Amino acid sequence: MIITRSPLRITLGGGGTDLPSYYRQHDGFLIAAAIDKYVYVTVMRPFIPGIFLKYSQLEKSERVDGIQHPILREAIRMLDFKTPQIEITTLADIPSGTGLGSSGSFTTALLKALYTHRRRMILPDDLARLACEIELEKLKEPIGKQDQYIAAYGGITCFEFNKDDSVNAYPLQIGIDTLFDLEDNLLLFFTGFARSASAILKDQDKRSKEMDEDMLNNLHYVKDLGMHSKHALVDGKTSEFGALMHEHWEHKRKRSKGMSNPQIDEWYELGMKNGALGGKLVGAGGGGFLMFYAEDRNRLRHSMSKAGLEEVRFRFDFEGSKVMIG
Repeated sequence: MIITRSPLRITLGGGGTDLPSYYRQHDGFLIAAAIDKYVYVTVMRPFIPGIFLKYSQLEKSERVDGIQHPILREAIRMLDFKTPQIEITTLADIPSGTGLGSSGSFTTALLKALYTHRRRMILPDDLARLACEIELEKLKEPIGKQDQYIAAYGGITCFEFNKDDSVNAYPLQIGIDTLFDLEDNLLLFFTGFARSASAILKDQDKRSKEMDEDMLNNLHYVKDLGMHSKHALVDGKTSEFGALMHEHWEHKRKRSKGMSNPQIDEWYELGMKNGALGGKLVGAGGGGFLMFYAEDRNRLRHSMSKAGLEEVRFRFDFEGSKVMIG
């Protein structure tokens, strides 16, 4: 049996500039951080022929083309299994549709497991590139590339998305005190709303391709905010980073009508009045997790708990996609 895992992620700045519809014209930049919440994939060879898949549903197929789950189908097809006899099971610490990049984490963990099953090594850059090929090119999802890349690399990482589709990845050079500060004061609260990232991002993708001036100016500004966030964190100015998060959210909300709703806005205002310096919805928007940078984390925790929001505590992951048992 082979068991792999890939971390989920939070975005610390520049989110939205990783979509091909934007970076192929203007280059993209963002900072993402892997967290110690994971998607797990197990792969084994069953006694009898066939493809056995266990996720939120159960599937059995005699051939690759008969697989219903699109990512599983394309990943198995990519590795060109001539006579499929394989069993794949997936589990996750946090369900999909919550803004933490679970689809990219699943795809990288799956490919890592299949490559290990075939006794082939794969490097993080190749792993992320192949995961993007499945989701963006083969399945035509209108999503960005950050989820696959941060899942593959781990850490707190800067990504430059270039016009030629290449990606530069390098660790954010922060001090250990800043690292601990972020782990202590970045707080995640589940809104109770789940949504599809592709549904939210479809509008952004369409308007970027149409060269919509408001959308492009918004993304240009968010990219600049990402660079400012990078410098603030490198300099250890975490309070400044918190204020930049608030500015990020103000611009993110303007990108789509489905980005927020009155209940989320109410919770955000509650957080800002009770110890938060800044915050935003993690991921494409519309639901999932509210993330705050707290000046007074105890007060913020109390107010969010009183409002009925569950906190998910986390630390950063610096391993990326890895084989647990192989």
